[in-house]
Amino acid sequence: MSTRRRVYARRASVFGGFVALLGTLALSGPAAQASPPAPPSAATARTQLASLTVKTEGSMDGYSRDKFPHWITQSGACNTREEVLKRDGENVQTDSSCAATSGTWYSEYDGETWSASGDVDIDHVVPLAEAWTSGASGWTNAQRQDFANDLTHSQLIAVTDNVNQSKSDRDPAEWLPPRSAYHCMYARMWVSVKYTYKLSLDSAEKSALSDILNGC
Repeated sequence: MSTRRRVYARRASVFGGFVALLGTLALSGPAAQASPPAPPSAATARTQLASLTVKTEGSMDGYSRDKFPHWITQSGACNTREEVLKRDGENVQTDSSCAATSGTWYSEYDGETWSASGDVDIDHVVPLAEAWTSGASGWTNAQRQDFANDLTHSQLIAVTDNVNQSKSDRDPAEWLPPRSAYHCMYARMWVSVKYTYKLSLDSAEKSALSDILNGC
């Protein structure tokens, strides 16, 4: 083989390998983010907290989870829950209906890792009932739907199911994640969501959040 042909063959081999690498990257797609969108810093959260309206929580009259439509379709066959499972998990595989068939999920709230999606809940950081009593009762159903399915802000996170159930509708004055290392992040997330949606907070809630953020 001539020198020219050998050089061409090497170039073709390298180019072929590069194309194969691109194909692999395209098939595998981006790595899982494994967390919600990051909230503002603790310093910014303290400023946002200071600007929020403090008032007694409103009535639960008329409240229903059905007034916060979820989980809505986000893309293709995938609804909001399925999108969060893919985002917050590692090596998540899905079937044709977008249901997670395998993967692992680390729960920031309690530090546990799960390999079955059924062991994981998608928590609304600011619960739907909490939102209702702090301003969302006056929203339209469309606005409440946006809130309940918000993938842009730090409002949705995949966590251990029974930990999410123990939280229920309680605010940070009444409940915090069992894993204390996450309290600062949780307070930043909570304040960011309330600030974004112009929701009020009660005095005990503000005091608890202030204490956490001042220690961040």
